[in-house]
Amino acid sequence: MEALLSISNVSKSFGDLVALDQINLEIRSGEVVGLVGSNGAGKTTLLRLMAGVYLPTSGKVSLPNGQPVDTMRQSLGVVPESTGLYSRLTAWENIRYHSRMHGISDKDAWARTAKFAEHLDMLDSLGRHTKGFSRGMRQKTALLRALAHGPSILLLDEPTAGLDITSARTVRHLVEQLKNEGGTIVYSTHQLSEAQQVCDRIVIVHNGEIRADGSPEALLESTDSTTLEEAYVALTKDTARPRTEEDGKEGRFTGWWRSFFTPKPPQITMNEVETDE
Repeated sequence: MEALLSISNVSKSFGDLVALDQINLEIRSGEVVGLVGSNGAGKTTLLRLMAGVYLPTSGKVSLPNGQPVDTMRQSLGVVPESTGLYSRLTAWENIRYHSRMHGISDKDAWARTAKFAEHLDMLDSLGRHTKGFSRGMRQKTALLRALAHGPSILLLDEPTAGLDITSARTVRHLVEQLKNEGGTIVYSTHQLSEAQQVCDRIVIVHNGEIRADGSPEALLESTDSTTLEEAYVALTKDTARPRTEEDGKEGRFTGWWRSFFTPKPPQITMNEVETDE
């Protein structure tokens, strides 16, 4: 299968924190790739590099013609964990605005939106303002927004996080439909069972490194495990780091502001502490 997105020797650092270290990965046409790892493993950083939101500290993220991914964002559909919808706009207005930025006509955007909205049970809600939407409705709107311009690759960051059982199931069914239609999807999740349901390949990311990349069956065989949970534990025995990319050093201005305007806690001696006797 053709590689639609190539990640070659990519590292990404935030100050002293190495979020990703020497990542090599290919996303091939027509497959669903699951990025699986704990919080702080580097999944979101990797997705943002794929989307061109971040530039790598070293290495290269490129499309088939060798062009840097940040110059060809119209090829990508992105659903971040935070949907970023404009609450004063209706669902369709959010989608239409996004599609126009990609140079897609309202007619074509509506045709694609209506098709997928029917599967998500959203067709009757497209004229409603998103301000009053539930988490599930907002996530579905973000999915429709990402699909309206006909992207070559769909990047999903924890698409079912915080959703109720029915909404999560609906999202997974849409991913399966896209897969059956030949779509290419990168699906970030920390749920192994979810990845097993919808993904052809599972890429285990741990402490900024790729620990495994293969089909569920291949991961079981390589670790001599009977379940994916056992395989995951075998591949990630070292303690997961608690830090994230936002844990970089405090900026000079931030430190100055804090020193002047953040009150210091009062000093309390042991004699002042009340005890129950």
